[in-house]
Parts: sequence; C-alpha cells; structure tokens
Amino acid sequence: MDKTPKKIKKYVRQALADMPVRTAVANAAETSVASRDKIAGGIPYWELVRRKVRSIKKDVLEHLDEYLIEFESNCQANGIKVHWARDGASAREIVGKIARDCGASMVVKSKSLTTEEVGLNAYLAENGIEPVETDLGECIVQLLGQIPSHLVAPALHLSRQDIGRVFQDKLGVEYTEDPAELTEIARVHLRQKFLSARMGISGANFGIAREGCICVVENECNARLTVSLPKVHVAVMGVEKLIPDMAALPYFLKLLPASATGQKSSSYVNIIGGPGREGAGEGPQEVHVVLLDNGRSRILGDGQLRETLMCIRCGACLNSCPVYRQIGGHAYGWVYMGPIGSALIPQYLGEKEGRYAPSLSSLCGACREICPLEINIPRHLLKLRNKVVRAKQSGFFERIAMKLWAFAAARPLVYRFVTWFPGKFQMLLPGKRAFPAPGYMGRRAIGRFDSKGFAKRFRRMERKND
Repeated sequence: MDKTPKKIKKYVRQALADMPVRTAVANAAETSVASRDKIAGGIPYWELVRRKVRSIKKDVLEHLDEYLIEFESNCQANGIKVHWARDGASAREIVGKIARDCGASMVVKSKSLTTEEVGLNAYLAENGIEPVETDLGECIVQLLGQIPSHLVAPALHLSRQDIGRVFQDKLGVEYTEDPAELTEIARVHLRQKFLSARMGISGANFGIAREGCICVVENECNARLTVSLPKVHVAVMGVEKLIPDMAALPYFLKLLPASATGQKSSSYVNIIGGPGREGAGEGPQEVHVVLLDNGRSRILGDGQLRETLMCIRCGACLNSCPVYRQIGGHAYGWVYMGPIGSALIPQYLGEKEGRYAPSLSSLCGACREICPLEINIPRHLLKLRNKVVRAKQSGFFERIAMKLWAFAAARPLVYRFVTWFPGKFQMLLPGKRAFPAPGYMGRRAIGRFDSKGFAKRFRRMERKND
C-alpha cells in the first residue's frame, strides 16, 4: 500500500465512503475505550501512577544525552552491540548489513512499528531478504499489502470475514471465519518461519538505561519466539523509548496494558539483556540494538513539542478520537495515525509533506484526557497548524480567505459591512433559510445569521445596563 500524507484529503473521502470499515473501526474503538475505563476505574491510584510516569519520562527527555550514554555503556557490558542510526536510511543499512553478515535470507519480525517508520520491509525485500511479520494483525495486513491501521491492533479495520477471505486467497486454506480456526491457520503458517529464520527483528517498548537491556511487551508470544529462536536478534528502538532503571518499569507496565488493550497486565513481558548464556538452552547468539534518531533530536529541541516524545504507543488516543473513529488509520497516509499521528507526521516528515495532518482533529480534548501520560495533543496540533501556515504550506484558498479576513478585520467600516450583509441577504431567501455555503452544507448544519449582529446587540445591552 503506497500512501503519503500529502494525499490525506483523498484518503479521507475514500474512508468516509467505506461504511464496513467505518463500522468496524468505530465498534472496535468503542470496545477498547470501555475496557480501558473499566480497568482504570478499578485502580484507586491510577492518577498517581500517571503523574509518576509522566515525571519519569520528563526527566529522561530533559537528560536524554546522559541516559543514552549510560544505556550504551551498560548494553555493551552485557554483550549487546549498539548501533546509532541518524535517519531511516542508516537504520536500514545497519540492519541489512547484520542480515547479510549472518547469512539470513528470511527474517521474522515482531513489535516493529519503528521499522515501519523507516521502510525496512521494502528495503529487505529489494535486497533479497524476505521479511515476515509475526504479530497476527501485522501478518494479516502484510498479506494484503497494507500498512497498519492502528498502533496496537494493525488489522482493526478488518472483520473476521475479511480475514477468512485473506487467508483463503493468500494461504490457500479453506474459508473460515471462526476466530480460533483463523488463529490456528496463522500459527501453522508462521511456525516454520520461526524455526528456519536466522535472524529476528523487533522494536522495543522500553530501553532500560541502568540495567542495559530492552523490554518487549506482548500478548501472542510471537515476540518471544522472534527473540529466542533465531541466532541473531536486532531491536530497532527510537531514542525516546528509554526509561531510567528497572524500578521504573512497573509503573509503565501498570499503564500500558490498560490503555492499549484494556487488560490488567500483558500476557508476556520479555526482558532482553544480552546473548543467550551457555547452558541456558535458548536465546540468540548475537543481540544488536539500533538506536534511531530520524528527527527525534529536532523534536527534542522544541520545549513544547518535546512532550510528543513521551508517547508510549498505547493507542488510547486513537480509540477516543471522534475523527479516527470515522476514518480509520489508513486515511492518515503513514504508519502513525490518530491524534498522536497528526502531531508526529509533520514533525517527522516536514510541514510540506504533513501539512494536512494537524487539521485531522476536532480539538475536543478527548485524546488528552485518555492519554496515560496526559500529553496535551490539542495544544501541539494548534502549534503545528501555525507552523504549517508560517511555512506557507496551507491551502491556496485558505490563505486567500485569511488575507481577506485580515483586510476586513483591520478596517471597521469594511468589517461592519461584511458582517451586516449576510444577515440581510438571508432575509431575501425563501423561508429565511440558512446562508448557502457550497461544499460545506452537504455534511454540516449551518445556523442562520443574526440580522441584528453582535455589535448592535452589545451596544443595546450597554445602554440598558447604564
């Protein structure tokens, strides 16, 4: 699926016309929010944990250089090879070289949203290395040639009937829509991949600086197989994923499952602290961590937007967002979607490529309320809209409209006429119906203009008060 945020308007129109997808996304999001609220409501110290986690991430971001040095040093002491990737191209080259050095013709992948960000799958395929996604949702969207539509549930937009048809067409099995049978089909399909892969690739939920290890949280056990069966493991991790020490981890593990999937705890918490030790009987012979910048240092330099790097990719803001519920994740045109995606797209890709993303929000504040770290996404979206305008990347008609409004607002007589005329014109319309607004009235209700106007009413109110 070749998508770009520059075509967001086109994707939104397509999404609004696809009722099955809209229904599937809205139902799944509503269920997730209800589950999250139930779990959070049952934890009396929920708000205290949120504040604690926020303070930890704030401290890490303010001293990120120190934590990165500590993390690298302790990882190397544990036998982990640390690589630094300035951008997506260098990350792809690093992973590709590791794959070639170990003779891998196929790699298994898990928890790999960061690798989606840098386009790793396409790079590996172009270099004769088959990438196999092993998360069930990722596996399904890979078979369809799509990108994920949700941060946590990549196939959220598909029904079980859709998945049954995908497996029938792509895997050559008999059609079924039974969830247990579909899961078994995926298990059989992936089992041999795990056993024959020479290299596994994952992301990381957290990098733990003091102990020099990474943490991968999951529910399907595929991440554990990705880590433990191939002889080489590579974790691609954004530099912002660090936490200070193991003592901080339980606080994050309390918030993440509840916010992401409405669980009290995740099924598997994997700690990768280095190559498998002799006599252990499992674990990779080599462990590599690729620390990815790819624009994160630039975001870190903005005292306000830096807060977006606190995101732990739980997806709660997507589930609560009225816009995401109507259009799904593919409408955003990139691997990050929903409210946090709207904030990240223009920061990672630039104001030109991501000029429409910050406007995919009603600014209702639901994302901030549900975010486990209370990231003020609406405020950041407003700032990013401002940056898009200052970079002269807003739409042509929008720029013309704003210039006309500025011209009128700076001239009292012109402004009075402009605000007086619509109400008088409306009185001439049959039944004094709403003022016509082409391209707007088809989907939105428009109120009628007040024929008296605010200024006249205000002066009358002042005289009455006097």
